[in-house]
Amino acid sequence: MNLKAREIVARLQQAGYTAYFAGGSVRDQLLGIEAKDYDVATSATPEQVQQLFPRVTDLTGKCFGVVRVLVGEESYEVATFRQDGTYKDGRHPESVRFATAEEDAQRRDFTINGLFYDPIAERLIDYVGGEADLRAKIIRAIGEPAHRFTEDQLRLLRAIRFATRLAFTIEPKTWDAICAGASSIRTISAERIRDELNKIFTATKPELGLDLLDKSGLLKEVLPDIAVLHGVEQPPQFHPEGDVYQHVRLMLTKIEKPDLELALSVLFHDVGKKPTAKVDENGRIRFNEHESVGARMTEEIMTDLRYDNKTIQIVRELVQYHMQFKDVLHMRPSTLKRMMARPTFPLELELHRIDCSSSHGDLGNYDFLKHQLETMSPEEIDPPSLISGHDLLAMGLTPGKVVGRILEAIRVAQLEGTVQTRAEALKMAHKLANTGMETMPLPPISPKSS
Repeated sequence: MNLKAREIVARLQQAGYTAYFAGGSVRDQLLGIEAKDYDVATSATPEQVQQLFPRVTDLTGKCFGVVRVLVGEESYEVATFRQDGTYKDGRHPESVRFATAEEDAQRRDFTINGLFYDPIAERLIDYVGGEADLRAKIIRAIGEPAHRFTEDQLRLLRAIRFATRLAFTIEPKTWDAICAGASSIRTISAERIRDELNKIFTATKPELGLDLLDKSGLLKEVLPDIAVLHGVEQPPQFHPEGDVYQHVRLMLTKIEKPDLELALSVLFHDVGKKPTAKVDENGRIRFNEHESVGARMTEEIMTDLRYDNKTIQIVRELVQYHMQFKDVLHMRPSTLKRMMARPTFPLELELHRIDCSSSHGDLGNYDFLKHQLETMSPEEIDPPSLISGHDLLAMGLTPGKVVGRILEAIRVAQLEGTVQTRAEALKMAHKLANTGMETMPLPPISPKSS
C-alpha cells in the first residue's frame, strides 16, 4: 500500500470527509498486483481539498471535481464524488454535479474499476458487484453497456485491454455492445487508440488481444492492414501454419518478454504480403519485396497512430531487414558483420527466431548467428575505422564521391580481414587513389542503420 496516498485519505477523513482509494489501485490490490497509481475519491470539494493540503496542482480540472495533491516528488489525483452530465464529444461530460460515493461508482466504466477501498478502516466498498466479477474473471460494463460506450468510445478498446492483460472474459451484453459500437472508435484520437494498442500488444498473451480485436470488428477499424491478412495464403511448404493472419497470430504467442518494438514488428513484419501476393508460372505463391513494401506501410501506419520517430524507425528497420536472415550462411564476412553491428540487431534476431519457429521451424540461421555472437567480440564485429576522410584529404584528394568510395572499400577490406592495420589501410588508399577509383563500382554493402 502506498503510505503517502493513505495519509491523504487519513487527513481527509480526520477533517470529516468521506475518502477512499478508487479504481485501478483497488482492483490491482485485490488481484495481488502492485498498483502503479493511487487515486483518491472523496466527498470534499476541490476548494475544500485545497484548504487541507498546501500543495495542489492541475486546477484546470476543478470544474470536473479533480485536482492533484503533491506529496514530496509525487502527485495523487483527488476527485470529488460526482455524476457526469451528457457526453457530446465522446470523451468529456458537458457538466458534472457532486454526488455520493454510490452515484460516483455507478458512473464508472467497468465493475472491476468501480470499487472503493478505505485504507484506514481496511474495508472494501462495492456498489457495483466488482468484487464478484473479479473473482469470476469477468469484464462487465456498469449499467447499460451501450450507454457506457457512447459516453467514451475508447472504453471499447479499454475492455479489450483489460480482458487481455488480466485474461478475463467479457460478459455477453458488454461484448455485444462492443461489437455493435466498433465503428464508433473512429471518433477517438489516434494518440488514445495507440496507447491502448500498446498495452494490448505488450500483455503476457497479446494473441488474446488480437483475437478480441478481430472478432469484435475493432481490428478492421484501428488496424485495417492487419485485418485484411485473413485469407492471404502462403506456400504450405514454408508456412504449414496457414495464412498470413494465422502466422502473425502464432508469432504473438511466442514473444517471451513484453517489448513494444518487438510486438509491433511481429504485427507488421508481413503487412506487405497482401499487396505483393502473386502466383508465378510454376504455381508457387510469391511475395517479392514484401519487406520493403511492408516497411513503407509500417511507417505510414505508425505515423497515422502518432508514434514517436524513434519507435517508428526501429520498427520500420525490423520489418525492412527481416528477410536478410535467409542469406546469412552465404554472406561475405563484411556484410555479416555490418548486419550484426546494427543497433536493432538483437531485436531483429529475436524476430527471426519467432518468425521461423512460427512457420517452417528451421532455426539453423538463428543458431549460426547466436554462435557468431558468442565467438566474436564487439570489436571484431564493429572495429574502429582505420583511417578517416581527413587522412585522404591530407593525401591530396579533393572532397567528393571518390573519398567516400575509397573509405568504403577500405572498410569492407577491414571487415573481411584483408586489411588490419592503419599502415595497410593507408597503403590501400594510395593504391586506390592512383588507379582511378572514380571509375570503379562501389563494393557490395548491406544497409546499416544510423
